[in-house]
Formats: sequence, structure tokens, C-alpha cells
Amino acid sequence: MELRLGISLMEFAESNKKSTYKKAVEFQTKLAGTVDLCGFSLQGIHLIAGTDVSYSHTAKETTAVAGIVVMEYGTWSVVERVYAVKDINFPYIPGLLSFRELPVLIDAFAKLKTMPDLWLVDGAGIAHPRRLGLASHFGVTVDQPAIGVAKSRLTGSHATVPSQQGSRVSLYDGEEVIGTVLRTRSNVRPLYISPGHKVSIAQAPEIVLSCCTRYRLPEPTRAAHNFVTVLRQQLLK
Repeated sequence: MELRLGISLMEFAESNKKSTYKKAVEFQTKLAGTVDLCGFSLQGIHLIAGTDVSYSHTAKETTAVAGIVVMEYGTWSVVERVYAVKDINFPYIPGLLSFRELPVLIDAFAKLKTMPDLWLVDGAGIAHPRRLGLASHFGVTVDQPAIGVAKSRLTGSHATVPSQQGSRVSLYDGEEVIGTVLRTRSNVRPLYISPGHKVSIAQAPEIVLSCCTRYRLPEPTRAAHNFVTVLRQQLLK
């Protein structure tokens, strides 16, 4: 498997930050051309994985904890959970989140014994200034269907979303549709859904909504978030 992570954390730490930022942007632009938005067979969904990354901070370092939870579609029973922990020095820079989170997420991915049919990634897919958010970078790197499930908007504009559950509006960057703003629960803040890889713009919100039960977040993403929250608390102890 060719892991297309892009520039390394060490490269960022040791080089001129402006030049490395430029390299990261160039890499994203190039890799974005490999994202596939042709669609995914919904009948092929049996297992769905959710991912999340959390951080613990000390005076000397930042440690990232990545969690993956594989669940059976529909019943939402947990099939497998894996995690990885990694010290990181790549700073938080809007638009370059994948360079910070993808390495530890790939470490967790390498531990999986069960390969899901689809991934719900906590972050943007193509709803990104260069069309390569974390979900797209991850999907292309591991060559798996992925959807970005973001809690906030990274880029783009949209009309007001009606307050009823299931309501949605398109997310635009200029005249280009880059995702969907989806209300997964009535009168609750919407999610920003965009395809990561091997999923179409139209399919992404339908799949995410089908994974939502009583909560704002789809079940796999919610399970991954709860998983890494517990792990981070244990790490801090």
C-alpha cells in the first residue's frame, strides 16, 4: 500500500515554515486530482467505521490519540475498536489538518483486522479550499470509500437550513457544490457533509443520515468520539 501522507512532521520542524506550507499546499492540490467522486454501491454496506482524533497537551508536547470503531450497519453493534497514540509537532494550521492527524490515524488503521465497507471521518472531505480535507486525504491514502463528517464549516457558503430533521442545503464554493449542510436532528446544529473518496456528493448525506439514530452525530463517528475521549482521559492520568 502506498501511503501518500505528504510532507513529514520532521520536515516541517526542520525547514522554513513558509516554504513547507507552500509544499503542503502544492501536495494537497496535486493529490486532490486523484479523488474519485463517481459513487458507491449502497447495497454493499455491511460494516462502517468511524474515526476521531483527540489531543492531550503538556508543557513539552502534544499527543494525538486516534480511534477507529467498526460497526455493523443498521444494528450498530461494535465489531472492532483500535487506537494509536503519537506525539506530534505539526502545528494546527487551518486547511492543513490532515498533516497533523493522518499519521496517527494511519497507525490505528494498520492495527485493524476487519476492513469496513465505508469510512465516516471526523473532518472535511472535498469541502476544503483545495478539495483535500482529512477524509479525502485518508480515503485516497488507504484507497477506501470515505465521507467527511465535519461539525463546523471550513470553507464555502450556504443558505439557511430548515430546522426539521433531514433538511439540507448545498454547500458552495463560488458556483461549485462541494458538499451538503445536513440537519440530522430537528432544531440542532447541522453537520457539514462532503464526500472524501469513492462516494458522490449526492450519496454522502443520504448515507450519513441513515447512520443517525437519536443523536446529532452518526453512530460510527459518535462511537469513535466517545472511544478517544475515554482513551485521552486515561492517557492524562
